[in-house]
Amino acid sequence: MKKVLIDLNIILDFLSKRDDHEAALAVYDLCIKKKIKGYVSSHEITTLSYFLEKEKYPILKRNKIINHLLDNLSVLAANATILRKALESEIVDYEDAVIDELALHEKVDCIITRNIKEFGKSSNDIMTARESIEYLESESD
Repeated sequence: MKKVLIDLNIILDFLSKRDDHEAALAVYDLCIKKKIKGYVSSHEITTLSYFLEKEKYPILKRNKIINHLLDNLSVLAANATILRKALESEIVDYEDAVIDELALHEKVDCIITRNIKEFGKSSNDIMTARESIEYLESESD
């Protein structure tokens, strides 16, 4: 089973119906159907909560969304070692560097993100949601 780390921007794409939300939702649907193993970092969940509050989501709806994600994705938490390695990363954006280190530590098959350019110096395979669909579906059958 393929393992993917899903960046927050992909989750926001399908929740907010932004550009390419269909592809983002298709990736999440593969996680729901247990055809792939989806991961998210713990700090992405708290950041998502912040965005949902900022967008005036009622607390019950916010909690329902977060619970649904927690039911269908495994959560990765960064420890001090991961955080220090991220500081040494060639990836400039620290949050992305942490995600990259988590993915390396968990040995995921790819990181799915909208920000391909930010992960340019990653050792992981990086794909957009659209790019990942064919790859993930062909491997999950």
